[in-house]
Amino acid sequence: MRKIAIMGAMPEEIEPIIGKLENVKETVYAANKYYEGIYNGKEVVVAYSKIGKVFATLTATILIEKFACDTLLFSGVAGAISDELKIGDLIIAEGVSQHDLDITAFGHPYGYVPEGEVCIPTDMNLRNIAKDVAKEKGLTLKEGIIATGDQFVANEERKNWIGSTFKADALEMEGAAVAVVCSSLNIPFFILRAISDSADMDASFNFDEFLESSAKISADFILTMVDAIDS
Repeated sequence: MRKIAIMGAMPEEIEPIIGKLENVKETVYAANKYYEGIYNGKEVVVAYSKIGKVFATLTATILIEKFACDTLLFSGVAGAISDELKIGDLIIAEGVSQHDLDITAFGHPYGYVPEGEVCIPTDMNLRNIAKDVAKEKGLTLKEGIIATGDQFVANEERKNWIGSTFKADALEMEGAAVAVVCSSLNIPFFILRAISDSADMDASFNFDEFLESSAKISADFILTMVDAIDS
């Protein structure tokens, strides 16, 4: 039977998912909590990584190596680079790059290390399932390149540079780390992001309220995907 990992970066992103599971068992390991449960007859393990690439790498590796998950779905929030993305929009990663990885002094492109890739593609089958789910729910789903780095980027010039250098539509702080782990271990993976900030942000925007509402939408989306994944 398949065992599906579901990851977020923050507790708020996974709480609505845990609430829908049956027979939940909590395991504390490597200074984090992992929640094993059943969703409509399928085994699921849920965890939040904490923010950033190192924690995301650790959590993804544990989900695969300790809990024997064979598929990984990541859900969280991201900042918009593309003008076409507005607050609340959903985007799935076609591929992910590390925008803060820089050994250009050795003649390599930004985001590249020897034996690595500038952009790691996500699983096409999982993306197709996501598109079917979006259609079923009447949701608009964008698809594009998402850039990852250990920085909260609030600088317009930096955002534009990341967009032009990596052809990126959005940016966040975990996705490419998950991609490196899953690609190396031959695990199909998927990344869904809700846009939480953009160039045209309303001054009255409340991030905490947005996170709570978007987490519910994303949780429903991810769990519908779990249903659609073959056993």
